Amino acid sequence: MIIVSVFVLIGVLLLLIIGISIIQQQKARVEAERRTELARQRAIIDETEGVLSNTGLIPCSSNIVLILYKRIEEALVIAASLSPAQQNDYERRLFDLRAQIETLNNAPKSAPAIEMFRLPDNDRQVLTLVQTLKKMKAILRAEHNKARVEPSTFAQEELRIDSLQLRINVDSMLARGRAACFMKQYGSAKQMVTKALSTLHTIKAQTPNDPFIAKKVDEAKTMLDEIMGAQKMAQPQVPAAKEDEDDIDVLFQPKRKW
Repeated sequence: MIIVSVFVLIGVLLLLIIGISIIQQQKARVEAERRTELARQRAIIDETEGVLSNTGLIPCSSNIVLILYKRIEEALVIAASLSPAQQNDYERRLFDLRAQIETLNNAPKSAPAIEMFRLPDNDRQVLTLVQTLKKMKAILRAEHNKARVEPSTFAQEELRIDSLQLRINVDSMLARGRAACFMKQYGSAKQMVTKALSTLHTIKAQTPNDPFIAKKVDEAKTMLDEIMGAQKMAQPQVPAAKEDEDDIDVLFQPKRKW
């Protein structure tokens, strides 16, 4: 009887140890998931705030700014629920953000004309602009896939981003064409400028009254003419075919004996 009791006690202890181990593993798993999700929400906040901080370089509409604000709002709400230690900080940020959202909602909708956009002269700013537009487009699509953006708004904002990206590509291609021409790589230069012209005609079909595009078309055509001229000048001169000997030379040639 004592032996049976001992075995029963050992069995109970083993079950207790196993149960405690399972509970601890479950807690560790839940904590790991909490930390992973919190890190993901923080990354969303940081990425979106980074895009917002660079909107001064882009003619952004109030719609896209509102989309970015609401994305941060959702991430802050989730982060606050996952991090009790920082809940007060997140709630303070939420309070300020919601005030900005309310102000933006009450203000008339605005969308600066893309035609007024000018590419920065600084290469670092251009790189920042390219990265910002890429992230902005990804965020817009992600929010649209979650049904948080109206289809009409999504189409309008994506078109604006695409147009800005095309303009940057055009300037980049023209700059590379100019550099290739300077290096006397006329084939590459011609290819770049021709591609830029094709892109410009695509944009011009969408915004025919855009003075910036008209100016760039003229610039690209002038550059293409210069490249063609330089390429022609650089080609080696082929000597003209020697004409038949004149009659006098033929007359005084030694006569052949047949």
